[in-house]
Amino acid sequence: METTQALDYKALYEQERAEKEALQFAVATLRHELDQLKKMIFGSKHERFLGAANSSQLTLDLAMEVMAASATTETVIKEVTVTQPLPKKPFVHPGRSALPAHLRREEIILEPEFIPEGSRKIGEEITEKLDLIEAELLVKRYIRPKYATPQAEGAVNTEIIIADAPACPIEKGIADSGLLAHIIIEKYVDHLPLYRQMQRFARNGVTISDSTIGGWISAVCALLMPLYAALKLLLIKSGYIHADETTIKVLDKTKKGTTHHGYFWVYNNSPGKIVYFEYQKGRDAEAITELLSTYQGYLQTDGYAVYEEFDKKAGITQLCCMAHARRKFIEAQGNDAVRSAYVLEQMQQLYAIERHCKEKNRDNEQKAKERTERANPILEHLGKWMKEQYLQVLPKSPIGMALAYSITRWEKLSIYTTNGMLCIDNNPVENSIRPVALGRKNYLFCGSHEAAKRTAMIYSLVGTCKLNGVNPHIWLKDVLERIPTHPVNQINELLPHLWKKKEKS
Repeated sequence: METTQALDYKALYEQERAEKEALQFAVATLRHELDQLKKMIFGSKHERFLGAANSSQLTLDLAMEVMAASATTETVIKEVTVTQPLPKKPFVHPGRSALPAHLRREEIILEPEFIPEGSRKIGEEITEKLDLIEAELLVKRYIRPKYATPQAEGAVNTEIIIADAPACPIEKGIADSGLLAHIIIEKYVDHLPLYRQMQRFARNGVTISDSTIGGWISAVCALLMPLYAALKLLLIKSGYIHADETTIKVLDKTKKGTTHHGYFWVYNNSPGKIVYFEYQKGRDAEAITELLSTYQGYLQTDGYAVYEEFDKKAGITQLCCMAHARRKFIEAQGNDAVRSAYVLEQMQQLYAIERHCKEKNRDNEQKAKERTERANPILEHLGKWMKEQYLQVLPKSPIGMALAYSITRWEKLSIYTTNGMLCIDNNPVENSIRPVALGRKNYLFCGSHEAAKRTAMIYSLVGTCKLNGVNPHIWLKDVLERIPTHPVNQINELLPHLWKKKEKS
C-alpha cells in the first residue's frame, strides 16, 4: 500500500513538474509575442545591433552562462580610468550651401534711388533666394498655316500644303506629355491619390472627371507596355535576381463588401540597377513559375518555401538573406540575450567587411578574395557554434527557432562569399518595395486586377529611374513625346538606365 502511494506521489510530482514547465514555456512565448507587438507599435523600425564593446568579455559571459562551469561567486574588480575631457573646439558655421547651378536664374537689378553724377560702378552684391512658381496648366495651340500652290496652266485642283500635326501620346486626346507625366509621377512616386490631384486642377478652374484621368493613365500604360516587356527580358537575362513579395488590396466585382488580397512580386538586379514588379492574384508557386521558368543564374530570397522549389531547378543557385537570419536573433533577444548577442556580434563583423569593401571601392574579384580571407572563417565558426547551441535550447523557443532558421539555410547564407557580384542580403529588393507601403496608405487599393497590373508596370519603370538617379518626370515626359514614333527594335534605348547613358553621350 505504501509503495502504491509512493508511486502515486511520484507520478503526481512528475505531472505537476511537466505542467509547470509547460506553463513557464507558455509565459515565455507570450512575453516574446508581447515584446514583438510592442516593437511593431511603439518601437524603432531599424535593426541595428549595438553589441558589447568587448567581444572577448561577451564570449566569456556566454561560456559561463551556457556551460555553468563554476557555481562559486567571484568578485571581479574593474580598474576605472578617469580621463579629462578634451576642450571643445569652437563651432564654425560652414556657411549656406550654394543653390544648384542647373536652376533657372531670374535676375532682378536693384539700382539705388539716387546716384550722384560722376559715380562709377566698382562691383555688385549678389543675393540668391530660392522661390517656387506653382505648377501651371496651360493650353498649347498648334497653328498650322495652309498654303495653296500656284495653279499650273490647265490644272483643275489646287494642291494644299500644311505641316504635319505633332505626334501625341494619346491620339485625339487633349492631355499632352507634360500633364500625363505629372499625373503619373504625382500618384506613383509622390503617392498623391487621383482625387486630390483633381481637386488641385479644380482650384485652377479646370474640371477633369475621374473616368477621364483614369483613361489617360490606361492609355499611357498601353504606350509603355513594350518598355515593360523589354525590362522583363533584361531581368531574365541578368543572371542575378533578388526576389520578394508584398501585398496589395484590389477591388474585385466577385467579392462584394471586401477587397481581394493580391501580391506584387518584386525582382531586382542590383548590379544592373533594374527592378521589375509583377502583379499576381496569389502567393503560390504558380505566381512566379512563368517568370523564372527560363531563368538561369543566382536567385536570392528570404525563407519562403515557394522560392526553395526553384533551388531544385537546373541552372538556378539559390541564396538566402543574412538580414532575415539576423532579424530572428534580434527578436529572440528577450528570450536569450546572451546567445542572441553573440550571433549578432558575429554577423556585425560580416557586415563590417561589406562596408569596408564598399568604402574601398573593391571590384568583384577583390571583394570575393576579401570575403574568402575574412568572412569565411567567421561563417564556418558561427555555423558550427549554432549547431552546438541548438542542442542546449528548447526547439520551440524564440532562440531555438532562430537557430533552426539559420542552421537549415547556412550553406545558402554563405554562398555570397563565392562571387563578388553577390550581396550578403536581400536589402536591394526590400528597398525597392518600401514606396509601395506609402502608396497603400494613400490610395488604399487598386480599382481592378487590370489596374493592379498597370500599377506594377509603372512601379517597375519609376523604380528603375530611382535606382539610376534619373528624374522620373523628365524621363517620362521625354519618353511619351518620343515613343509614338520610336522604332520597336530600338525600344531598349528608352529604358531609364539606358536613356540616362544616352543623355550623357
